[in-house]
Amino acid sequence: MNRLFQNIIPSKIMTQASSRNPVIRHVLQGSLISQITFALVCGIVLAVLAPELARSASLLGDVFVSALKAVAPVLVFVLVAAAIASHKSGQPTHIRPVLLLYFAGTLGASLVAVIASFSFPTTLVLDAPQVLGTPPGGIIGVLKNLLLSAVSNPFKALIEANFIGILAWAIALGVGLRHAGEATKSVLSDLAAAVSQIVRWVIRFAPLGIFGLVAGTLAESGMGALLGYGQLLLVIVGSMVVVALVLNPLLVFWVTRRNPYPLVFTCLRESALTAFFTRSSAANIPINLQLCKRLNLHADTYAISIPLGATINMAGAAITIAVMTLAAVHTLGISVDLPTTLLLCVVASLAACGVSGVAGGSLLLIPMACNLFGIGTDVAMQVVAIGFVISVVQDSFETALNSSTDVLFTAAACRAAEAG
Repeated sequence: MNRLFQNIIPSKIMTQASSRNPVIRHVLQGSLISQITFALVCGIVLAVLAPELARSASLLGDVFVSALKAVAPVLVFVLVAAAIASHKSGQPTHIRPVLLLYFAGTLGASLVAVIASFSFPTTLVLDAPQVLGTPPGGIIGVLKNLLLSAVSNPFKALIEANFIGILAWAIALGVGLRHAGEATKSVLSDLAAAVSQIVRWVIRFAPLGIFGLVAGTLAESGMGALLGYGQLLLVIVGSMVVVALVLNPLLVFWVTRRNPYPLVFTCLRESALTAFFTRSSAANIPINLQLCKRLNLHADTYAISIPLGATINMAGAAITIAVMTLAAVHTLGISVDLPTTLLLCVVASLAACGVSGVAGGSLLLIPMACNLFGIGTDVAMQVVAIGFVISVVQDSFETALNSSTDVLFTAAACRAAEAG
């Protein structure tokens, strides 16, 4: 991946620098991940030594994330449409087992969150500032938003990056073009290839983007505001780590019957790392699609499962909803029975799947879950406010788990089908 630096730094300077310093040579000639890791370290050092300069460097991160977000809707639309239009009758796809893994992973994550919340009960100081935004009235409201997103105007869906609507229109267009002429399908495939090439150009600048994101975030936010919510963060992040390193590998082993950890660590290293800093599942879609291609997965499967996973595979969101809700329950001293707890798992899972249709993400779904325990909206919105305080860490881990799991489960389903 030293092409990135070749595009920016003259080759003569690169040669002189690399010949003098073995570290620089390793970075310039190494993989994209090693370059991102180096950029991460540089961003931390800059934020500590020169905070003002680090704030200026955040422009690099903003440009990188904006570029990914800009190309992702078009990429998803043309890839899904091209994959369905060119699909030949009788050719196998592996969407069904991927969907099963998505559902099992999200439900399992909410169970892990509930167990962690009762094992390490957390209380909150409910005196937080007011939060703007209107939470949905119930699970019916979430599903209604999801349905309305699916039938949104296609141009509006592309402009607003409404991936539910983009997927719906791309699938409809792909099905409609199944019987089109080969020339039409070829044009659509060429368009998908062209957009994919643009994505590759954007991803080459990932090290610079990560450098700017890390430097700007640490210089601007710091960690002082998070110290008062240390236990709450530990329960949330700890639950996500358990899901990533225990639950997900068990699900992958159940499907593939082989050691899951090489695949797990590959997905964490090459997908979770960028998702952690971009804090956007949509921005990570192009990166996940490129990773699936490098893993030699079934193209017709990942062209659909990756953008679909970015909208419905939300284990991290389910954990956030469950932990924050039970923290409010413990704070108010409300007794909880087993049926209500199990209902919370189901509601958190379903709400997490519809989180893309709700402005404010998973945090604004907390009041809906709190209603299960008779907690009023005024108190629940204070819990949401606390969620926004810790979101600099919580949202990063949540996105990293959600996004990397999309690739993990897609790869597991594809490899299981190949082996079986």
